[in-house]
Amino acid sequence: MAHTKPITPVILSGGSGTRLWPLSTPTKPKQFLNLFGPLSMFQLTIQRCADKNLFAKPLIVGSSRHIDLMRDQMQEVGAESGVIILEPCARNTAPAIALAALAAENPTDLLLVMPSDHMIKNIPAFHDAVLASIPVAESGWLVTFGIEPTGPATGYGYIQQGDAIDGSTASLSAKQFVEKPSKANAEKMLAAGGYHWNAGIFLFRADSYLAAMEKNSPEMLVACKAAMDAKRMDNELCFPEADSFASSPSDSIDYAIMEREEKVAVTPVNPGWSDVGSWDSVFEISDKDGQSNAIFGKASTMDSTENLIHSQEFEIATYGVENLIIVSHENKIMILPRGQSQNVKKIVQKRETEG
Repeated sequence: MAHTKPITPVILSGGSGTRLWPLSTPTKPKQFLNLFGPLSMFQLTIQRCADKNLFAKPLIVGSSRHIDLMRDQMQEVGAESGVIILEPCARNTAPAIALAALAAENPTDLLLVMPSDHMIKNIPAFHDAVLASIPVAESGWLVTFGIEPTGPATGYGYIQQGDAIDGSTASLSAKQFVEKPSKANAEKMLAAGGYHWNAGIFLFRADSYLAAMEKNSPEMLVACKAAMDAKRMDNELCFPEADSFASSPSDSIDYAIMEREEKVAVTPVNPGWSDVGSWDSVFEISDKDGQSNAIFGKASTMDSTENLIHSQEFEIATYGVENLIIVSHENKIMILPRGQSQNVKKIVQKRETEG
């Protein structure tokens, strides 16, 4: 498929990732961890858009506390970035993406927005879906990528597909966005068909996004424009003006833009995607041994099945246990039953309140 102008990847790397404690910490959140092998998810995201025929240098939006991490990890994989935008404070995804859209070299540039803490196993399938979505995005639609559900997950939002879009073989209009559902509602959607998980990956022109923001969240656009008009540059680093950016409402792209905008399209894709949102999802997407254990680092298991063991420092030995998550990092060890990893946040909160 012919496409002359490269797409600009926008990599969002500002997340804090407390759900993967004790490995993930505010100074090194989950996108920078080597969870599955030698490369971090941030590095894998950068490599996903390394094809220079298809992609321009990425715009990265992150936090100034991670700048050394980002630079080191990019150097390790030989990646060059375009501008690195350092958010003065966290304001969720809609303003973060606006900063990138305002930093685009040309208002008509196509932006491929990707969180830096997701896994995608089938890169060719992902690239095919992106390429097939270009004509729709070029004509002013905001394209979102919908993942084929593998079960009635309650941890994701859903997108209901509508009608086919004229001239597109890949994209359909997005009929509605559905909040994270109850189990019963998720099962109903699966039975009905035509619903996709919302992966938080988008393709649109910079000016299409800013126009949608002007229409649906104008005060956000005013704050982001003011922050970028008064920005400070230091080589490739961009520091938006702090007070202006702090005055922006904090909201996700889904709430602020996608759910309100009319020209939203969904391109269904099944690229082996995971948002790696919890230790349970790490277990799901990891390779297993003969006893269905997922083991990273030093561990020996006897008579033990269906466990996730992640330990770089200590050697962990188990006997006769099943369905556990065991994670050690530095001087901390966490043990909990599989299926309970949503409660890691409670552990983190308890530790914070106890100082």
